[in-house]
Amino acid sequence: MSQDLDAFDTSPGASPLKTALRFLSGVGAARAALLEKLDLRVVEEVLWRLPRDVLDLTRVKSPADLVEGELQTVRGVIAETDARETRKGTLVATLLDCGDDFVRGLWFNAPWMRPKLQPGTRWLFSGKPKKKDGRWEFSHPRLQMLSEDDDESHGGVVTRYGLTEGLRQHEMKRVVHAALEHGGDSIADPLSEEFAKANSLISLKTAVRQVHEPRSMAEYESARRRLLFDDLLEFQVGVALRRRLWGRRSNAPLLPVTAKIDSRIRRLFPFALTAGQNAAVREIVADLQSGRAMHRLLQADVGAGKTVVAIYAMLVAIAAQHQAVLMAPTELLALQHWRTIDGFLEGSRVRRALLTGSLTESKRREIRDQMANGELDLVVGTQAVIQEGVSFAKLGVAVIDEQHKFGVAQRSKFAGQSSAAPHVLVMTATPIPRSLCLTQFGDLDLTSVRDQPPGRQRIVTSRVTGATSRRKAWEFIRLRLQQGRQLYVVCPVIDGEESTGRAGASQVFEQLQQTELAGLRVGLVHGQLDRDQRDQTMEDFRNGELDAIVATTVIEVGVDVPNATLMVVLEAERFGLSQLHQLRGRIGRGVHQGYCFLFSESNTPEATARLSALEASSDGFEIAEKDFELRGPGDVLGTRQHGELPLRSADLIRDKDLLEETRTAAMQLVESGRIDTAEFAPLKLAVLDRFAELMELPRTG
Repeated sequence: MSQDLDAFDTSPGASPLKTALRFLSGVGAARAALLEKLDLRVVEEVLWRLPRDVLDLTRVKSPADLVEGELQTVRGVIAETDARETRKGTLVATLLDCGDDFVRGLWFNAPWMRPKLQPGTRWLFSGKPKKKDGRWEFSHPRLQMLSEDDDESHGGVVTRYGLTEGLRQHEMKRVVHAALEHGGDSIADPLSEEFAKANSLISLKTAVRQVHEPRSMAEYESARRRLLFDDLLEFQVGVALRRRLWGRRSNAPLLPVTAKIDSRIRRLFPFALTAGQNAAVREIVADLQSGRAMHRLLQADVGAGKTVVAIYAMLVAIAAQHQAVLMAPTELLALQHWRTIDGFLEGSRVRRALLTGSLTESKRREIRDQMANGELDLVVGTQAVIQEGVSFAKLGVAVIDEQHKFGVAQRSKFAGQSSAAPHVLVMTATPIPRSLCLTQFGDLDLTSVRDQPPGRQRIVTSRVTGATSRRKAWEFIRLRLQQGRQLYVVCPVIDGEESTGRAGASQVFEQLQQTELAGLRVGLVHGQLDRDQRDQTMEDFRNGELDAIVATTVIEVGVDVPNATLMVVLEAERFGLSQLHQLRGRIGRGVHQGYCFLFSESNTPEATARLSALEASSDGFEIAEKDFELRGPGDVLGTRQHGELPLRSADLIRDKDLLEETRTAAMQLVESGRIDTAEFAPLKLAVLDRFAELMELPRTG
């Protein structure tokens, strides 16, 4: 929501950092309104807004001064660009007019570069040139596009900022300079001189000035490092304080695990646990017996059996006369968990129920009363289990599945539903990248199950492009179906659009019965179907009464049909990498080899990188890192619509080394108690100002 610019304090004695931008020399009301579109209202916000990037014009040379094999930069205007096919693939070549001569830029197998390098656009090419046929060539140079504003820059290090319509670079730089002059000397450093020196950091005041007006790249980099260090350190201290707060909750129930209890739980599973599952159980059991509330993240690859580990933890609580709950983000997933758990507990004395929003009000009330009275031992449900008025008589263990779809506040709601803080186990559908383990889930202890159940085979994964390849893929699939195997066909949407040619499940279902799957038994499953109809179709598929089902991502989790060994993903470029890996995990769960075909006609670099990564790897942990690198934290977590991590400037992909460094420093400060000393009081105050509400941190102590 827009704020009244006059509301900021400009009274005598107020901090210059809080001065509204309209009062700065050369800004005024009109430009201040433009700056507000960039969420810049006061001096402080401008000073903390780092340049989008910088141009290092100290290395720019004319073609006549280039030397072979050294890193150099040229500057010019694209004269022409063309692409041609060679024996090794597509070659894109461009001529850059540098004023006194031309240089050539070359890109192999990167057809997307041609539309990017439009004639008349201005660029910097950086790389190690070679001379060929009398002309300098840069192979795959680093590129920076120049604007008209950049034409005025002829040397040094030039900062460039994110803009909005009506605001130009030179105007933004004047605003930044005015902000520095007005408030630069008022910046207080939250880090002691000793701590800064130990971590090779320049002073904050110096860093803010140098990051905006650097005289060299070395100055810019050291200034940028200091500001990113502070950004990440403050966040990591907040996470560490939250961990400490949770660890001090010593009223958690003691849930002992004797040899007899362990044996009774394991007897319920018709298989032996893997080494990875056993290791996870040992870590969880140690928490449950500690008297301190468990706060643990359990991550595993697709099909590695993390649900079994969660069931073990819940049954430990029940054996100790406590209750257990499993919360899932959707009714479909809750139902799948319920079926799994109900199957394992068939014939047991565990009193259990499924609580979701689709139940009648009277049935929901009956289950809530049984939970509150202690008449139920185990409840599986959606967010209905943490709604107002829901309570447990004696909650021992709470399991939260797909935690990234819930917030920190939802995670902590279970603590207020029982007399003692319950043990909390958080699960993720696929492995979480390390950077997110240290930030989004940094207040949790981490358990990873990396092995697969015995006999699980690697899925053969192939990208399919072009009519010939598609025809061969369908011939192969039809042959396997005739041998008795079963097929999933996954579509990105329920209803396609003729104008875009998108593959909708409803249309694909009709088309395939007339073409590639003619004469075979085909079913349709998607989220808008009546639940009974959807369940019946899946049951028919499980029982072998259907050869194939056309589906959306409703089959992404929890579906287990050992005879299903084939999968076709249509428009595969429209799915995330981890999501594709999750879908692929639905096949190859039996004795037969699994085959996954990724149909895609897209040749964008993003699609190529994503689908190539899936072809190359079956390791979910490796894929999670690649997905994170390609798409960033918001998309990986599914939280882009809810806002990113609350960092000012740091990037978890670009700054991962600094993230590790600040994580270590923050943990040492909190675990040693130094964060509570006078030396670090300014840092602790900065952390609480930024994160107290978000992380539910008390402002006392």
